[in-house]
Amino acid sequence: MTHFVLVAGAWLGSWAWDDVVADLRAAGHDVHALTLSGLAERRQERRDAPIGQETHVQDIVDAVERLDLRDVVLVGHSYSGIPVGQAAERIGDRLARVVFVDSNVPKDGESFVSAWPDGRAAVEASIAESGGFWAPLTAEEYEGQGLTDEQITRIVSGATPHPGGTLTEAAKLHRPLGELPATYIKCLLDWPEPSPDVVELLKSEQWRLVEMNTGHWPMFSQPHELAQILLNA
Repeated sequence: MTHFVLVAGAWLGSWAWDDVVADLRAAGHDVHALTLSGLAERRQERRDAPIGQETHVQDIVDAVERLDLRDVVLVGHSYSGIPVGQAAERIGDRLARVVFVDSNVPKDGESFVSAWPDGRAAVEASIAESGGFWAPLTAEEYEGQGLTDEQITRIVSGATPHPGGTLTEAAKLHRPLGELPATYIKCLLDWPEPSPDVVELLKSEQWRLVEMNTGHWPMFSQPHELAQILLNA
């Protein structure tokens, strides 16, 4: 039995995976959808220190170790590919595979915003204007992503501001990411080509590419197709 650990992208919590979780469990697997610190039901948690990138990495590592999971498929969507990639390295032989769902990938010494040269100023301005958080997207910004009006409403109503420190703190990798067994899922409606960093990683014999003809949030737009890809991984 495989243990799937699912981590959604910015503004989202474990609830974003509900439709995917149902299919994975129906196939006989153990599934843990995580909410990272500062988001969704964990938004009001009292903490002794600010929430940064390292906090989110540790959220994932702690869950795997606390539950004593092995044969783990770690799944990171969008922003969460950054902490998931770092956590995949840290859990060692507990890892079976890491799956990046149309996601950013960690690069040692670089942050989420440093990988966004054109959008960095806008993200940092949003963080400054929102008391240290990145404000969620509006409904209009989800258009063209293969989502129904109902699905967009579901995302917007459930989204919460994202802790800004997780976006500006640099990732830490101790070995090349290309050494990990990985699947990269590219959602073609969002952008037809992987980023240059991902293109380079896909040269590794350990990595493979899967394409989905949908937008950036396939856990909503094509949950059953996404679940099948995860099962194949």
